[in-house]
Amino acid sequence: MEIAHIQTPLGIAQIAGNNNGISSISVSDEGTISTTITPVLQAAVAQLNEYFEGKRHSFSFKINPQGTEFQQKVWKALLDIPYGKTRTYLEQSKVLGDVKAIRALASANGKNPLWIVVPCHRVIGTDGSLTGYAGGLWRKKWLLEHENPTNQQSLF
Repeated sequence: MEIAHIQTPLGIAQIAGNNNGISSISVSDEGTISTTITPVLQAAVAQLNEYFEGKRHSFSFKINPQGTEFQQKVWKALLDIPYGKTRTYLEQSKVLGDVKAIRALASANGKNPLWIVVPCHRVIGTDGSLTGYAGGLWRKKWLLEHENPTNQQSLF
C-alpha cells in the first residue's frame, strides 16, 4: 500500500492505494506533507488538487474501496449524485430501493473510505440540515459551498 499526504483547504489529506486503485482518502488536522508522490497515487493527487482549485467536478482515477456488499452498494449510489447537488437520506434510501434503510444508509455513508471522491457530503437531512459527517460538519458545509457557491448579486 502506498500513501501520500497533501495539503488541502480542509486539512491534510491522506491518500492510500496500490495498482488495484485508491482504497482510502481521509482528512485530518495534522500530518506531514509528502515530498514525493509515487506514480500509483499521482492521478488521485492531481485530481484532488484540481477539485480544490475549482477545475474538476468528477474523478476518473481507479478506486478500490473495501467494505461489505451493502456498503459498496451505498457508495456506488453516492457516485450518482451530481456535483453541486444534494440528496436527502430519504431520497437516497429510495434510490437504493428501501425507504426503511435510512439508518443503515447513514451508517454506510459514515464508513465511506473515499473522502470527496465518493461524495457522502452531498447527503443531507430531510429538513435540509447538514447532519452527520465523519470529517466534521464544518468541512461538509465548506464542500457544499465549494461545489455550489452563492453568487453575490449586484444592486446596480
